[in-house]
Amino acid sequence: MKIAIVGTGYVGLVTGACLSEVGINVTCIDVDEKKIENLKKGILPIYEPGLEEIVERNFKKGRLQFSTDLASSIQDAEVAFIAVGTPPGEDGSADLKYVLQVAQGIGESMNDYIVVVTKSTVPVGTAEKVRNQLSSALAERSSDLEFDVASNPEFLKEGAAVDDFMRPDRIVVGVESERSKEIMERLYRPFTLNGHPVIFMDIPSAEMTKYAANAMLATKISFMNDIANLCEIMGADVNAVRTGIGSDPRIGNKFIYPGIGYGGSCFPKDVKALIRTARENGHEMRILQSVEDVNEGQKEVMFAKLKKHFGDLKGKHFAIWGLSFKPQTDDMREAPSVVIINQILAAGGTVSAYDPVAMEEAKHLHLGETIRYAENEYDALKGADALLLVTEWSEFRVPDWKKVKSELSTPVVFDGRNLYNREQLRKDGFTYYGIGVQ
Repeated sequence: MKIAIVGTGYVGLVTGACLSEVGINVTCIDVDEKKIENLKKGILPIYEPGLEEIVERNFKKGRLQFSTDLASSIQDAEVAFIAVGTPPGEDGSADLKYVLQVAQGIGESMNDYIVVVTKSTVPVGTAEKVRNQLSSALAERSSDLEFDVASNPEFLKEGAAVDDFMRPDRIVVGVESERSKEIMERLYRPFTLNGHPVIFMDIPSAEMTKYAANAMLATKISFMNDIANLCEIMGADVNAVRTGIGSDPRIGNKFIYPGIGYGGSCFPKDVKALIRTARENGHEMRILQSVEDVNEGQKEVMFAKLKKHFGDLKGKHFAIWGLSFKPQTDDMREAPSVVIINQILAAGGTVSAYDPVAMEEAKHLHLGETIRYAENEYDALKGADALLLVTEWSEFRVPDWKKVKSELSTPVVFDGRNLYNREQLRKDGFTYYGIGVQ
């Protein structure tokens, strides 16, 4: 089976690599010539555990290819995935410009029946726009070639994307014909053989499922952060509360960890897009609007704690552990670290930071040379007035607290992920601040 995937970002590259791993011939296409040349050399544009090995292995075996030529790459392909970016506009709506450009290119180049699948996260109704774009391009060629559109949203967690793809909870596919359903069944047969379910539905429902899933998870996070803030006011311990409610199987213990706000490429963008889509159709998503408001406010909680403890931050120096929005990724889109660092800098403070993989991303796209990038976590501590844990990388879980204390100017810890034992740290002479605890 031959397929094409347009877009070699996070979704497109993981999808292409993992499908080639089960024996499908995949060509990944991108307009960025440098990115394609790097991929052929084994240089990936993203960090994702396990991905580099899969790309290298399948590229060498010839099952995974990279190209800038859309026209030749889709010849004789049974499926073409659209996996390009849908960045949010200023009003929160998803920008479909790149999706529709790809649809136009497929319509101009296809030479046989093909299933065109939106893999990018797109609003309800996008498949119909893709269909119209394809039909228009074929009409310009006076072509009567047939095609189908489908929706196959991704449910990949950054930092665990390869495992999520190879062992999915579910595969959601929106189709409009038995022909396209049969092709998608064949495509995903290697996964159903291992017991992973494929759920077929109509296309609008598939498009909505992706947004609804991310919106629900974002809601759990913001709810717990709101509860955490109330716990601090009332003298309750949010860690105990979380354990108490998480034992209820109707609630569960996932996505109820308080912190300093969610970030990344999915939750912020998708929540905004769903709010905007609803508004355009005369409906207000009141809960989701609150979810977004709580999350934006939560990113300022740590800075508020800094101000409360130190007062004037001018001349103060802070060590930050973790820059990426979550562990096991270099993604810093909507990362709380950027908000916190910019607040400190604006208040006259300085920052040294360490992250296992995201420092190059921070330097080139987000923070530039406004901070010092440390060689390791202990180097970041030198002369700092406090340690701020922002991202809960596993290597930060059990630090040498004697060394931490000796490097800091004052033994103060702001734990943005409630990772540490506050009683033990206070016993060891640290001033400790967590989230939702006193």
